[in-house]
Amino acid sequence: MPGSPLPDELLEAGAACGRLLRERGHSVAVGEGSCGGLISAALLAVPGASDYYLGGAVIYTGKALDGLVSGRVERPDGLRGASESWAAHLAEASRIHVGATWAIGEGGAAGPSGNRYGDPAGHAWVAVAGPEPATRHVLTGDDDRQANMVAFAVAALELLAGCVAATSTTGSAGTDAR
Repeated sequence: MPGSPLPDELLEAGAACGRLLRERGHSVAVGEGSCGGLISAALLAVPGASDYYLGGAVIYTGKALDGLVSGRVERPDGLRGASESWAAHLAEASRIHVGATWAIGEGGAAGPSGNRYGDPAGHAWVAVAGPEPATRHVLTGDDDRQANMVAFAVAALELLAGCVAATSTTGSAGTDAR
């Protein structure tokens, strides 16, 4: 997108997801942390995003988790941020709370230093909840906060695209309460 403040690779990943979701009549929600809204921004940058995007939240702390996506999905014992279980929980809780077919969850340490759990800068977990759930560990090896935020968001969108592409192109899957 010419003149966009968002990187081309992020916009392209969002557009690919948008095409796949629209083709299948599916919807998506997002619960992201260290990406700071970039996953949602990439999905919303596509004209007609209201066809598939139901909502999202930046869940940056346990307080945000308690206030925005708790209650309808049981929280795993010992849940900690920036872990595989954290990302998977954010995805599933986001999906259930808004009734989406799919959801993305993300948590990581963007940098320039690691997080309080001992994870290095450039570490994230991304997850997809829905008919083809999946998780992916991202390690960039970089301490550039903004570059890591984009890398995590692109990884999350690519994971979603792969999961959606693995489903049938006919009919609707999962819950969709638009």
